Amino acid sequence: MTPNYFITTPIYYVNGKPHIGHAYTTILADVLARYRRLSGHDVFFLTGLDEHGLNIQRTAYKRGVTPQQHCDEMAPRFINLWEKLHIKYDDFIRTTETRHKRVVQNILQEVNDKGDIYFDEYTGLYCVGCERFYTEKELVDGKCPQHNTPLETVADKNYFFKMSKYQQQLIDYINDNPDFIQPKHRKNEILGFLRQPLEDLCISRPKSRLNWGIELPFDKEYVTYVWFDALINYVTAPGYASDEKSFKKWWPAIHLIGKDILMTHAVYWPTMLFSAGIPQPKTIFAHGWWLSGESKMSKSLGNVINPLDLIDEYGVDPLRYYLMRGMVLGQDASFTPESFIKRYNSDLANDFGNLFSRISNLINKNFGGIIPSVENFTGDEKKVQDESEITIVRVNELINEMRINDGIEEILQFVRSINRYMEQQAPWKLVKTDKPAAERVLYTAAEALRISALLLHPVMPNRTKTVLDVLGNTNDGLIWGKLNTGTKLKDHELLFPRIKIEKPKENEPKKSKKPIVENVISYEDFEKVELKTALVSEGERVEGADRLLKLQIEIGEEKRQIVAGVAEHYSPEELVGKMIIVVANLEPVEIRGIESNGMLLAAKKGKELTLVTIDSSAVKSGMRIF
Repeated sequence: MTPNYFITTPIYYVNGKPHIGHAYTTILADVLARYRRLSGHDVFFLTGLDEHGLNIQRTAYKRGVTPQQHCDEMAPRFINLWEKLHIKYDDFIRTTETRHKRVVQNILQEVNDKGDIYFDEYTGLYCVGCERFYTEKELVDGKCPQHNTPLETVADKNYFFKMSKYQQQLIDYINDNPDFIQPKHRKNEILGFLRQPLEDLCISRPKSRLNWGIELPFDKEYVTYVWFDALINYVTAPGYASDEKSFKKWWPAIHLIGKDILMTHAVYWPTMLFSAGIPQPKTIFAHGWWLSGESKMSKSLGNVINPLDLIDEYGVDPLRYYLMRGMVLGQDASFTPESFIKRYNSDLANDFGNLFSRISNLINKNFGGIIPSVENFTGDEKKVQDESEITIVRVNELINEMRINDGIEEILQFVRSINRYMEQQAPWKLVKTDKPAAERVLYTAAEALRISALLLHPVMPNRTKTVLDVLGNTNDGLIWGKLNTGTKLKDHELLFPRIKIEKPKENEPKKSKKPIVENVISYEDFEKVELKTALVSEGERVEGADRLLKLQIEIGEEKRQIVAGVAEHYSPEELVGKMIIVVANLEPVEIRGIESNGMLLAAKKGKELTLVTIDSSAVKSGMRIF
């Protein structure tokens, strides 16, 4: 019996427009939920909005509306975007809902009855944007670490939660449960923070200063502070204090968060749960930021990319694919339109989309669009089946390890292997000489395509559904041999039309008083060339081209394909395992219909050619050459 799977995003602050950071976390949760459903799990996927706080109250009053009206007008921006992004959530919670208010007040009363809440006066540094107090040690250059803005000094008589009481219990729990905070460096960050005495947490605001919040059940003159409201959504939705059976079914959860809210989720939230007697979440996973250049994408910094703009220009599924493939979970990633187009053209247009087109075109042209049935298979087909089964297991392992980008690359490696299988078997030739053999090859390739589409379905639900619909298979699962032979392929449009990049016209060169020296470039131009070490992992000859080899290379963690004219001097086997030098920042080009993403360095004199190689024991792949 597969265990139940409960995954959450943070609840997003309703006051701002959704941006690529929100989109990333929500798509990530959706992808993980879909993979679990594909594996047969019962899944509960929760997202929603945080709708209380001083910022919302101030904005609403400025607009001349009530805070509730303001939230009701803002909420559809998120709901509509999630629909557009193909987000399939099970519950969308808003903290202004009655069900949530009841649970918050219930937990506050329990914690108060336990003696973990007291009344005191406090003066501290307050960030309105974060809606929290900061200590001096948390500031960066005396400013808010998230917004880079000065803080307000606020003095209030308020209620406090005895968070310090649970400091050692939290340290012990983190040490005893290695998967509780992930990735590991985030766990170490929290343990480092907990080496210093933990302060108690201010959990209220007087109504005289803030009336837009959930009233404290034990003092009607105060509302609860945002974190003792927002964080509780995670137990409200599965049924805490309202549906015990449902809560036991789903809790504990896996929380996906951005690293900027790690402290509140990995310190505030667990201590609140300790006090309330509620089990801890299974995992708190803090991913990195999407950067624009070297800076976090932030509304306050003015460099936020609107995901709606990307969707309208390139489509939803390519954006989902790029975001999932482009970030190593736990690390930051940098978004550029150029890197998006490069990934789209390489993985989606050239590899996956091209395979789909080749298979469907060959079946349509030579078999009347009917998927052929096959009785006898050779060792080559058995090898493809074995590779598919290995890929399924490996992808599942990588997803379970939260290595989404590696899981996607594993699928694409399988897709590339099917493209190689097609090249080697050449069914377009076999149909003229051995039609049963052509049927065997096309059936095998189509079944491998079906498996690939199912594996990619959580990432790209719409366009992979197109593939499955064309093949006549949508719900037959990840079991080899389920392709419906005898089915007529449906008509379809090009799955991933290649994005053409129009180069701007070069400006007229400026006149120079210096004499023109042939073959001389400026130092600034030379600096633009990015040379890196690369490990050759695979190689094969390009059919019909005596001088060309197709090489798979690894530049650090990045995998690429290059086409090199060295086949007259090196066999593919001689190059595998060699550490070469490549020009890593060239625009991809097509050579004989095959994308080449880079250029290797070689020395040539007359007819003699020698690759520039480096001792692989001395350096690692991906190192910059200076």
